[in-house]
Amino acid sequence: MDDSFTLETLLLHADADDDAEPGIAPPIHASVPFSAATAEEFAELSAEPRHERFYRRYGNPTQARLERLIAEAEGAEAALATASGMGAVSTTLLTLLSAGDHVVAQHSMYGGTLGFLRDVAPRLGIEVTFVDQADTPAFARALRPNTRLVMLETPSNPLLRVTDLRAVAELARDRGILTMADNTVATPVNQRPLECGVDLVMHSVTKSLSGHSDVLAGIVAGSRELIERIWQTHILVGAVVSPYDAWLALRGLRTLVMRVERQNAGALALARFLQAHPGVAAVNHPGLPEHPQHGLAVRQMRGFGGLLSFEPHGGREAAERLLSALRLVRRSPSLGGYRTLAVRPAAMWALELSDEELTEAGVPPALIRVAVGLENPDDLVADFERALAAAGAA
Repeated sequence: MDDSFTLETLLLHADADDDAEPGIAPPIHASVPFSAATAEEFAELSAEPRHERFYRRYGNPTQARLERLIAEAEGAEAALATASGMGAVSTTLLTLLSAGDHVVAQHSMYGGTLGFLRDVAPRLGIEVTFVDQADTPAFARALRPNTRLVMLETPSNPLLRVTDLRAVAELARDRGILTMADNTVATPVNQRPLECGVDLVMHSVTKSLSGHSDVLAGIVAGSRELIERIWQTHILVGAVVSPYDAWLALRGLRTLVMRVERQNAGALALARFLQAHPGVAAVNHPGLPEHPQHGLAVRQMRGFGGLLSFEPHGGREAAERLLSALRLVRRSPSLGGYRTLAVRPAAMWALELSDEELTEAGVPPALIRVAVGLENPDDLVADFERALAAAGAA
């Protein structure tokens, strides 16, 4: 579609060419196998990679529609949808890496990605070096002759640290090394990593892209050549998104820009309140001028996202009292939905990461992550004000 259109318009119309019937809402293609009229046609279907009407593990019309729309949103040539965000991460890593290869990754990342890099990758003979994402020269120092991938996430979940995408992508590209960025927290509304020179961008579609806490899906986008390579692994791994989840994600994408802009404003208002509260020891949000990488965030992002984290005074016990005292905010994992959710990451990721690994990743026991939804910011602030008082942090 014409790339002169704004993202709002692209998300409404970029898949209009897929319309094969007069219904405004797209259909759900639930069939697993598709039929061919002749033996010759069947041979053609089976020989074409990613055919939408052969067998669902290979592709599906509803899935393909979602892939084309997100590729447009991220400015990519192609995309591949998977059954979850971790499905996108694991399938991509299994495609790009082999025994003897080396990866450079951030200390601060989503717990599932960290778990894969710390536990699964070494068992496959893949070495991983973790660096501080705020220290760009650390990426260069960590590179080796056998480095094949630099794995990024910015802003990071849950510490909201920011990676200089352009600088890291340039130093990797100069050495023939691929880069991959998790853009789940920022979304393409706030940040487009491919425009910064990154090779691959992935999302947990479960989060902001779908936006309603009722989808489990992931996606990876980039050049057509890389996505076709990943698809070859994908059909063997089998992390296939369901047509219904793909359809729900399409529905959510239509309102992505409006939702993210509202979440941007709500998160910044809540972060400012918490920063000024005497019961709060620290607040992490890149939109705050006091954030150590606020200047980089201003240069790299169009908005600062709906995610923030903070530490109340009083440690883990105070954090748990505060979470229990919240009335409007739900105590639940995930982010990017229409309701505000809060969780203590150290408790949420206990099965994936040990206490030592959480400490190394900079996730303290008292840290509370807040994924701001669509509520009125004044109501959110009032809920946290009451909860802080009830927790003895007022």
